[in-house]
Amino acid sequence: MSKDVVLSFSGGLDTSFCVPYLQEQGYRVHTVFANTGGVSDEELAYIEQRAAELGVASHVTKDLAQDLFESFVTPFVWAGENYQNQYPLLVSDRYLIVQHSLARCRELGTDTIAHGCTGMGNDQVRFDVSIQSLGDYRILAPIREIQKQHTQVRQYEQAYLEQRGFAVPSKQKAYTINENVLGITLSGGEIDAWKAPSDTLQGWCAKRADWPQAPLRVRIAFENGVAVALDGQRMPGGEMLKQLNRQFAAYGVGCGLYTGDTTIGLKGRIVFEAPGLTALQTAHRALEEAVLSKQQNRFKPTVGRKWVELVYEGFFFDPLKADLEAYLASSQRCVNGEVELLTHGGTVTAVAVESKHLLQAKGATYAQSADWGAVEAEGFIQLFGMSSNLWAKVNGADDGR
Repeated sequence: MSKDVVLSFSGGLDTSFCVPYLQEQGYRVHTVFANTGGVSDEELAYIEQRAAELGVASHVTKDLAQDLFESFVTPFVWAGENYQNQYPLLVSDRYLIVQHSLARCRELGTDTIAHGCTGMGNDQVRFDVSIQSLGDYRILAPIREIQKQHTQVRQYEQAYLEQRGFAVPSKQKAYTINENVLGITLSGGEIDAWKAPSDTLQGWCAKRADWPQAPLRVRIAFENGVAVALDGQRMPGGEMLKQLNRQFAAYGVGCGLYTGDTTIGLKGRIVFEAPGLTALQTAHRALEEAVLSKQQNRFKPTVGRKWVELVYEGFFFDPLKADLEAYLASSQRCVNGEVELLTHGGTVTAVAVESKHLLQAKGATYAQSADWGAVEAEGFIQLFGMSSNLWAKVNGADDGR
C-alpha cells in the first residue's frame, strides 16, 4: 500500500491540521491547492508558504478560475435558480478540487486521497460522492476521525497545531472562510450561534457608508446564454467574473445571511457575498425572459431547481445532471444580446435589453396598442375563461361551500 496521500489543501485551519496528523500516521503528504479565484496574490503566497512550513512532500497550485466558469458558472446561470431561492452554491469549486486532486493521485501512483471536511457539513458528501463516482480510491478524512474523541473540534485542531509550533491566524480561530471566484462564505462564531454577525466581520463587499456616490452602469453581452463581453470588451468568463466582483463589491451587491437545509439534515447558517455572480444572474435572467417563449419561461425553472439540488447535494457527476444540462443548453440557442445593469448600491437592476430575438409583436404593445379589435379580444376572453364560467353556471353563484 502506497504511503503517499494527496491532500486537497487551502491553508486554513482544517487542512493545516491534516498535514501533521497524517504525517504522524506515516504518510507522505502531497498538497494540492485549486486556485479557483477569489484569493489575492498575498493569500496565494501564504498558502504556498503554509504548505512548506508544514513540511509537505510536494505542493502544487492549479489555476482553475476559467475551468470553474465553464463547468459550473455557465450551467448555473442557465439554470437561473439559487438553492432554496437564496444561496448561489458558492462552494461548487469542490468538484474541480476533487478532479485535480485525483489527477495528482494518478501522477504519484497512489490511490489515497484526503480532505479536511468535517462530519457535520455538506462538503464531506460532495468530496466523497465525487471521489467514488470518479474511480476506486481510498478516502482519508482526519477531521471526521478526531470528532469521535473530541467535541470542540476547532479548539482541538488549534491546540494541536500550536503545540507543534505552527501558528494559527486569528481569523481562522473564529470563522470558517471560503473564497473563490464565485464569492465568499463565512461561518462560525456568532453566525453559528444564531446571533447578528459582528460589525467587524468583513468579506469582499463594502459597507454602506463606503459605497460610491455615483451609480455604476455596465453592459454584459451574451452568446447562446454565455457571457462573452463586458462593456464591449471580449474576455474569458473567469476574468469577467473577477472584474464584476471588484466592481459590484464596491457597491455592496450580492450580500446575504442564509439559513437553509443541508444535505445531512442540519440547519446551516452562513454569511455569503457573490457580487459578480449576482450581477451575471440578473443580466442573464433579463435577457432570457425577453427571448424565451411563455412555455419555456414557465417550465425551465423546474429543470433549473433540480439541477441546483443535484449540485448542492454532491451529485455533480450524476448522469441526470448531464441530462438536465442538455435541455438547458438547448434553451439558450436564442439567448443572444446585451443587457445594461445599474446599481446605486445594495441591489442591481437590469435596465435595458437589446437582442434580435426579442419576442415583440410588430403591431402591438402590452397595455398600449394592438392590431386586433374588440371582437377578437372579447372572443379570446370568453374561450379562455370558459371552464371557470361553466363551473359557476352549473354550481350556482357561490363557490359551493
